[in-house]
Amino acid sequence: MKRAIRVLGLLSVLFATISLASYADDKASWTGWISDSHCGAKGMSAGHKACAQTCVKSNGATWVFVNAKDSKIYPIKNQDAINADKDLGHQVTLTGRVNTDGTMSVDSLVEAKM
Repeated sequence: MKRAIRVLGLLSVLFATISLASYADDKASWTGWISDSHCGAKGMSAGHKACAQTCVKSNGATWVFVNAKDSKIYPIKNQDAINADKDLGHQVTLTGRVNTDGTMSVDSLVEAKM
């Protein structure tokens, strides 16, 4: 009985370690556009910068990331990660993770290399 308990305890520790390791590796990078929640994928252009800024500052919209590959829209969880002057008006490479609720947590944003 004691041996079975030890084995189960060891398996629990092993499972927890593997789970934590996989959590740390869930970062990924995507290329796309920062837009506002009102316009979404329609904001995938350099000319949309002023409109997006107005929608967020004055109309209650929030920042979203639009994946250039499939135009999928991800609400951004940490809104303060977006610098409107620097991150809008061009494609960006976003490094972060997609959360279980479908939002995206941003770790870094840089202008995409084309």
